[in-house]
Amino acid sequence: MADARFFKVQGPFSLAELARVAEATLVDPLHAERRLTDVAPLEAAGPEHLSFLDNRRYVDAFAESRAGACIVAPEHKDRAPAGMALLLSDQPYRSYALAAQAFYPEPKKSAARHPAAIIDASAELGANCVIEAGAVIAGRAVLGAGCHVGPNAVIGESVVIGPDCRIGAGATLSHCVLGARVVIYPGARIGQAGFGFALGNGGMTKVPQLGRVIIEDDVEVGANSTVDRGSGPDTVIGAGTMIDNLVQIGHNVRLGKGCVIIAQAGVAGSTRIGDHAILAAQAGLIGHLTIGRGARIGAQAGVMRDVPDGESVIGSPAVPVRQFFREVATVQRLAKEKGK
Repeated sequence: MADARFFKVQGPFSLAELARVAEATLVDPLHAERRLTDVAPLEAAGPEHLSFLDNRRYVDAFAESRAGACIVAPEHKDRAPAGMALLLSDQPYRSYALAAQAFYPEPKKSAARHPAAIIDASAELGANCVIEAGAVIAGRAVLGAGCHVGPNAVIGESVVIGPDCRIGAGATLSHCVLGARVVIYPGARIGQAGFGFALGNGGMTKVPQLGRVIIEDDVEVGANSTVDRGSGPDTVIGAGTMIDNLVQIGHNVRLGKGCVIIAQAGVAGSTRIGDHAILAAQAGLIGHLTIGRGARIGAQAGVMRDVPDGESVIGSPAVPVRQFFREVATVQRLAKEKGK
């Protein structure tokens, strides 16, 4: 179903193969050798397609779908239309992602250095790297095996990039060390000086930013996002963290493992965020906070105090979710009473 000009589908795959890849259970073994050619949404899928149901809002679409097979949670299996093969999973969306990766694996380019790339003689490039046109690899930079540097990306002096990383078109990296399998999307800025000034009678004096950015394994940094280097301590992005587009991470921030930072969120300097915390779109955090493990920050929240482990907050200033909705209900009630 994807546009073949941009996405190259693999397969077909048998349902037995897809069940194995998706870590799902095929309900009827008689369907094991049935072969599917692609993935597709419920409403657009045909008999040759694999689809999925993850949100109960789409149960009706599932019941009417023409998909040949569907990945679904066990509680929804009885709503399946006749003839649809079922792959049961407690995590349907994750299982779908694994199956979709089989149909659409990440494209691999053959190792090459474009003649229009500029690579300093002192830079070290591992085996099978792809360096595209206009890319600049500065002196003493180190790239691990299998890295892909996109057009016009700039890798600054002494930057260290682990194996199998992808650096998008026009991205710039300086003063940073990346682990393995890191993805930096186009236009991202990693390692520029943090926003540090000393304010005095003579105006503002720039404070040298002497730290680095440390990005651990399996991190993604979205397009046009920025991660400032530390002022002395390093800025650290924990393994497996996913940063969306247009996110600002200030100097000395430490993100734990497996965090999710959604578009247009901003984190001011020296804030610490625990493992698996989530910041929703346009959330803003002042500096020097501690956000606990598994905390959830709602969209457009303005966070001005520490947030304990596991707590969900929303609003500006941010308060616990239940308190926020009580306050909203109270204000609405008072407004109605005043309007009578």
